[in-house]
Amino acid sequence: MSGIPHDHYEPKTGAEKWLHSRLPIVGLLYDTIMIPTPKNLNWMWIWGIILTFCLALQIVTGIVLVMHYTPHVSLAFASVEHIMRDVNGGHMLRYLHANGASLFFVAVYLHIFRGLYYGSYKAPREITWIIGMLIYLCMMGTAFMGYVLPWGQMSFWGATVITGLFGAIPFIGEPIQTWLLGGPAVDNATLNRFFSLHYLLPFVIAALVAVHIWAFHTTGNNNPAGVDVRRGSKEEAKKDTVPFWPYFVIKDVFALAVVLLVFFAVVGFMPNYLGHPDNYIEANPLATPAHIVPEWYFLPFYAILRAFTGDVWVVMFASWITGGIVDAKFFGVLAMFGAIAVMALAPWLDTSRVRSGRYRPMFKWWFWLLAVDFMVLMWAGAMPAEPPYSTISLIGATYWFAYFLVILPLLGVIEKPTAAPATIEEDFNDHYGKPAE
Repeated sequence: MSGIPHDHYEPKTGAEKWLHSRLPIVGLLYDTIMIPTPKNLNWMWIWGIILTFCLALQIVTGIVLVMHYTPHVSLAFASVEHIMRDVNGGHMLRYLHANGASLFFVAVYLHIFRGLYYGSYKAPREITWIIGMLIYLCMMGTAFMGYVLPWGQMSFWGATVITGLFGAIPFIGEPIQTWLLGGPAVDNATLNRFFSLHYLLPFVIAALVAVHIWAFHTTGNNNPAGVDVRRGSKEEAKKDTVPFWPYFVIKDVFALAVVLLVFFAVVGFMPNYLGHPDNYIEANPLATPAHIVPEWYFLPFYAILRAFTGDVWVVMFASWITGGIVDAKFFGVLAMFGAIAVMALAPWLDTSRVRSGRYRPMFKWWFWLLAVDFMVLMWAGAMPAEPPYSTISLIGATYWFAYFLVILPLLGVIEKPTAAPATIEEDFNDHYGKPAE
């Protein structure tokens, strides 16, 4: 639990004392919900509850959908149509599950970019950040395997393309690909493996979320000012914090209600807007779709994957220096996973002593350019792999790596930050006014 001085749970009745001495679950819940929270948190700190809701929604709707789904290549597509047409409320369950994945990724991207802007990855929260990136990787794996389960055209060919990437790894790629597929090509064994993993990984994510919450409860929350809570005494800490309940619980619940209003509007009136029409055609290994694209939340990294073709000088140099071992396909795979790896390494790549981007004037410009770059890559990933989209993808991929590997380390040396407030209390008073005595 957090090292911030605060009031801990004290059992009062005999029954409470008996339970607390044997299983201190009530004390754990009390210390969790009453944790001192920096009182200057803004609306960008709402995404934690949105993500928690999304995880619960995906698990609950997924469990019910599994009751009616058949993981077999001859029956999978028909079983999904059965869910949509014959199961009571089945169409709503499926649309909640499919669009819930999109809401999950909207929230996680905003959560990640908030962390990047306010320096939530910096000491002492490096482990919290790394656990968060592991959750993100598990989310990507779960979403990809879930996209395969309806066994439509885009499901089948998306699985064929993505699993084919593992075959590009020199020496060990083909055995890994065969193990992943369960055979030489995408078939029934592949569908069964993906179904099992898609069902298992959300519970792995839930376990990682528990560790993630434990980690930031140990170090305390970051905040927009990037200033630590004073830990000298309980009185000083109380000037910087308020209990999570009721203040931030009410704020989070209100934010969740607003987000769900939009979410249910999408589910009710435009549930297929973010999907692909080809996935309502049953998988056919003999008919390749004109344009194979993954779900929207994979598009930025898909653009990076396709950006590094054989005529890009860095690919040609890597191929020459390795004697042809690193070809364009393998380099693209390295770039795609490397784009996620450099995000995970942000705590060690950012050399600035100032935590929050609010007080870093040069950093702000480069950060917002990164946010725009991410959206451009998302758009380019949905376009055909041809000029000018391939050129735009290459420029976007170059900036992505330059931001983490060059710009962040250099800014810590050359940037002159503005003065940050001395305490969270001072920052709070500057924004909301000093409370009446």
